[in-house]
Amino acid sequence: MKNERIIAVDAGSRISVTAVDCTAAAADLARAHLSGPTASTYLAQALAGAALLGAETSIAGETVIFRLDCPGPLEGWLVECTWDGTLRGYTKKKILDDFDGGRFKDADVIGPDATVSIVRSVPGKVLSSGSAEVDFRRRKHVTVSAASLDAYFGRSLQRRVRTAFHSAAGDDGVPSVARGVMVECPPDGDVAAFADVSAFFDDGTAAKALGGITFSARTLMRKLGLALASIRSSTAISFACRCSRERAQNIIAALPRSDRESLPPSIDVTCHLCGRTWVVPNAGNMI
Repeated sequence: MKNERIIAVDAGSRISVTAVDCTAAAADLARAHLSGPTASTYLAQALAGAALLGAETSIAGETVIFRLDCPGPLEGWLVECTWDGTLRGYTKKKILDDFDGGRFKDADVIGPDATVSIVRSVPGKVLSSGSAEVDFRRRKHVTVSAASLDAYFGRSLQRRVRTAFHSAAGDDGVPSVARGVMVECPPDGDVAAFADVSAFFDDGTAAKALGGITFSARTLMRKLGLALASIRSSTAISFACRCSRERAQNIIAALPRSDRESLPPSIDVTCHLCGRTWVVPNAGNMI
């Protein structure tokens, strides 16, 4: 399994499994943002979360946003997945000198708690939104994204869901792994079987399986006790952004003429979601 999202279902228990590997997308995005190792690790984790949430989209043009706001030095992130599996986004802080190059705890980078928000939309319309307050204290074997999505699904949607993630980045700030898994027990599912699967999330088995060198969807499902689950769909995952020179020009053109006249003849417009900078002419300065 590489740079894709798979959805599988165990016929006996009716438990569904959604697994994602978006390592290449995370690497491309982190390079564009020039993120440091710590920020890139969280960006990779957040993108994997968005890729899992993307499995919930069903309408052409639909997007889902995974946002986290926290009091720690990272300050949070905003990432997005489209209905066809493209990812983009950013962490609010991209360089964390106090943490890069060493080991760190979520409580030091994120803080003791955070607010997570999930928004699904199509152009011009919000389809649904939900939020949850998450306390990260006394949580073992649970990453920030896992705690956030578990809280969102459980509290906002009243759905029985467990998630796990594994992310890492090298000293150059490029993510080396960005993976996630979500299991869900539907209303008519086997609750006892789901409790057995949940135990693998509680003891860290699920997260550890995501970091394996020989990682595959089949290996993951076997370690979760769902070896008989059948794969129902597979979607390619990649980094892509909808920004363009034309959109950058439209941003400048939308400014009041008095503001444009005070700007230089050419302007650098940077997209916060992908890090790309567009150099566009300032027509207002030429009038």
